[in-house]
Formats: sequence, structure tokens, C-alpha cells
Amino acid sequence: MACYCYILECADGTYYTGWTTDPERRVKQHNKGIGAKYTSMRLPVKLVYLEPYSNRTEAMKRELAIKKMRRAQKSELVEEYIGRNN
Repeated sequence: MACYCYILECADGTYYTGWTTDPERRVKQHNKGIGAKYTSMRLPVKLVYLEPYSNRTEAMKRELAIKKMRRAQKSELVEEYIGRNN
């Protein structure tokens, strides 16, 4: 089953990183306030980065690696992703 690591940009400009099997559904959950506690306090959120993986373990490893990054590194990932997908 395909899994994804994602980054959301919250209304206050902060980033939230997670993983999912269905990015569209997950973003909708976050925006309804039933995603994570962190995002429920910073609505609305928008998807700014998405990376596919072949399994949950790899997506979760990438999520952890991104969460350990500094804000500038996350911003660089997001900018590169947006540049490739526009």
C-alpha cells in the first residue's frame, strides 16, 4: 500500500509533518479539527509537501527525519517541492 510523508503549513505559518495513506482525506481531517491537536489550534492548514513511499515504515522514518530538521531546512524542502510541481 502506498504511503506518504507530508508537510502542512498552518495558518500561523508553522509546519506540521505527518504520514498517511490518503493525503486528500488527511488534509480534510486536519482542517475539520480532527487531525492532530497541533493543527486543530492553527487552522486552516494547506498541503505544501508530499513524498510517496512504498510502505508505512519508510514514510514514518521520513516523517521522523523531517521533524528533526530545523525550520530553514523544512522551508527549503517545501520550496523545492513547490518549484517542481508548479
